[in-house]
Formats: sequence, C-alpha cells, structure tokens
Amino acid sequence: MNPAIYKKISLCVLLALLLPALAGCFGVAVVGMGASALMLSDRRPSETYVTDQGIELRAGNSISEKYHDRVHVNVTSYNRMVLITGEVPDAATKADVEQIVAGKPNVKATQNELKISGLSALGGRSNDSLITSKVKGRFIDYGKFSANIVKVVTENGTVYLMGLVTQREADAATQIARETSGVLGVVRLFEYLTEQDAARLDNRPPGASKP
Repeated sequence: MNPAIYKKISLCVLLALLLPALAGCFGVAVVGMGASALMLSDRRPSETYVTDQGIELRAGNSISEKYHDRVHVNVTSYNRMVLITGEVPDAATKADVEQIVAGKPNVKATQNELKISGLSALGGRSNDSLITSKVKGRFIDYGKFSANIVKVVTENGTVYLMGLVTQREADAATQIARETSGVLGVVRLFEYLTEQDAARLDNRPPGASKP
C-alpha cells in the first residue's frame, strides 16, 4: 500500500477509536463514525483534524471538572483556532475559561464569545441545533461550495462560521446563513485561501501534505 495512503487511513482509525470518548465529551459534537470519513475530504491536514478533536476533548473536560453545571460552554477547534461559546455567570469566569482553553497543547488562538448571563434553556439549545442543521442543509442545496469545508456553530441564534475558504466561498456561506430562518446574526471566523490554493487542496492525492 502507498505509505501516504496508509498514513491517512491510520489517522482515520485513530479518530474512530477516539469517537466514543468524544461523543460524551462536554462541549463536543461528533456525528458518529462518519467523522472519520469526513476527515478524508477535509482541507485541514489529517493530523490537525485529530488535534482539533483532542483540543475540544481536553478543554471541555477541564472546564467541566472545574465548573460542573455552573456554566454552559462549547469549545470548537478548527485548524487549532478555538471558538468558545455559551454562558457564564461573570467576567472572571469568562476570562478563566479562556485561559483554560488557551493553555491546552496545540491551541493557536482563541475567540471568546461567551456571554455573561444565566444558562440557556434546553429548548434554546435544541433550537440552535436545528438552525445549524438548516444552515448545513442549505449549503448542500445551493451547491456553491462543498458543505464539508465550512464549520457551523450556533449559539443563542448567532451562527459562527469557521473554515479554510476562499473569499468567494466565505461570501456565499455568509449569505446563505444570514438568509436561513431563525438566524439572528452571523460571525465569520474564516481563514482565507486563494482560489489556487483551495483547488490544490481539493485535488490533492490522499495523504499528500497540506499547509
């Protein structure tokens, strides 16, 4: 077997082994075994894909161990850029949560979008999940870019968009998200590629190196 392909498959197997732990992790959403398949077409390096899952797991567990049910925090890592969303009771806790996340290995930067307020109700969180599903579905329906390249996170009706994208893809994703029912606002947290770099990543052979 080609060594590069073998390496890619090995990383998929590693991620698959991590999924049971990730599925129960505080602040981490994992869609079953399909996550390992998604990694094969992701623009991130395979190692970074797994690293992002590890950041979410470690940070989420540390926050949960310290604050238990006194906070509602979601940690989303994409290309080692970490988005922190949810609700905390005061500014000191907000700052401390960010320090916990920033202190984890491999974190490149953090975006602290925590709100100082009471914890959101279950109904509100369910509505956020529905909005995320609708936005992703509309990405597929419109077909302007591969839906797999944009990470969608919804918190209290605000949609956060992450990914390695071109300006064209970012603008299309933003417009589609803004026009989705229930969305109160859209925050772009993209890292930008040239059209040439995006095409190179999308057409690379399995296991080829990525920036």
